[in-house]
Amino acid sequence: MQQQQRKIKKLLIANRGEVATRIIRACKELGIKTVAIYSEADANSLYVKKADEAYLIPGDPIRAYLDYHKIVDIARYAGADAIHPGYGFLAENADFAEYAIKKGLIFVGPRPEHIRLFGDKVQAKRTMEEAGLPVVPGVAEPIHDVDEARKIAKEIGYPVILKAAYGGGGRGVRVCRNEKELVEQFPQAYKEAEAFFGKGDLFIEKFIEDPKHIEVQIVADKYGNVIHLGERDCSIQRRHQKIVEVAPSPNLPQEVRQKLLGLSVKAIQKIGYENVGTIEYLVDKHGNFYFIEMNTRLQVEHTITEEITGVDIVELMIRIAEGEPLPFLQHEIIFRGYAIEFRINAEDPKRNFAPAPGKITAYYSPGGPGVRIDGAVYKGYIIPPYYDSMVAKLIVRGRTWEKTVRRAKRALDEFVVRGVPTNIPLHKAIVNDPDFLAGNFTTKYLDQKLPTFKLEEEKPLEDKVLAIAAAIAAFHRIGS
Repeated sequence: MQQQQRKIKKLLIANRGEVATRIIRACKELGIKTVAIYSEADANSLYVKKADEAYLIPGDPIRAYLDYHKIVDIARYAGADAIHPGYGFLAENADFAEYAIKKGLIFVGPRPEHIRLFGDKVQAKRTMEEAGLPVVPGVAEPIHDVDEARKIAKEIGYPVILKAAYGGGGRGVRVCRNEKELVEQFPQAYKEAEAFFGKGDLFIEKFIEDPKHIEVQIVADKYGNVIHLGERDCSIQRRHQKIVEVAPSPNLPQEVRQKLLGLSVKAIQKIGYENVGTIEYLVDKHGNFYFIEMNTRLQVEHTITEEITGVDIVELMIRIAEGEPLPFLQHEIIFRGYAIEFRINAEDPKRNFAPAPGKITAYYSPGGPGVRIDGAVYKGYIIPPYYDSMVAKLIVRGRTWEKTVRRAKRALDEFVVRGVPTNIPLHKAIVNDPDFLAGNFTTKYLDQKLPTFKLEEEKPLEDKVLAIAAAIAAFHRIGS
């Protein structure tokens, strides 16, 4: 990518944690100044230290990242040219994007109308079906009545799944295998959707048994050019939320892959989408695939796509927002090897993945060839109780699938986090599982495997070991 005069000279990051740090790094490489925002709970966060400027938003620690009028005011006060929303919080809020643009800022992401379109899952399903993507049988409009749900379920056949019509992240999702379960689960799903998204409306569709969860990373510029950056397998989930992602999918038949990728690009071209986005599918055991949703933002797991393509997706988002055309054609994207991302969460798998905020008393991250850490914590950092439990991402890559798994085992063995429970023992159990090594995993994987895993205890570090490490570090400081 050639150097040119930047339209964006200063960018505000409307987010926190490791994604804020990730965006700061991309901006530094582009010569763009960065502005961070932070709540009182995040005053000692890494990203606040790394940004060129940082502004406190006092009061409610969650509201701090949701008050887009205040965030845009800060951006204008700081002299920022643009805003990057990251993921979570306001990342898929069309009103935020619209307001930022109205106030003269460049929004690093898709156009507001596309954010709004794909925020409505029913309309998104209809649009993508018209664009040529297969969809799961189900309703065309949101429903809010259990009797209507019973009628539809009888028509399409059990099992069925209930989903929030105006949000995602696993909230409001219920699988019902018969009418009794539907009657019991519908009001619960409705209340949960209403609590998290402001509207309780649900849609109902056929439940695809034991599928793979496959997503396609697409990139589109302002001039109608669209490419894909391959697929990711996100089947290993807990409570409908991803914890391990793989690129590419180890056991996806090549003919299915080619059809999936090709149709994805054509659909995005047809709707005139801009910037990055991720189309998510369910793929059944027969190779049939069905569109389920599109995320109009950077994905947590964008890292593994970067590792196998060499493309900096965050940098590309910024360049597209500035009006640059795509710098490469589809045939110029070379896919090399495999990559795996492990979400390192401060949670206890033995207690139904209960979040575990607290103080980190020791932190040693792995390194070496093919190992990347996108982290947000350090020794002495206090994990606040208000946000998602993810504290770091471990990404490994290798030339072959077998090599990548071996490297993952080594890196996980090196990863030490003390003071709070984490899911590192669970990740160790996964990479030592023969089915994982064989690439045999679907969305049922963790539900089936977790009861069989013997999760090792995270052994406390001996004081002597810590003392030796401190002595070695002091020696090197004196020697230098």
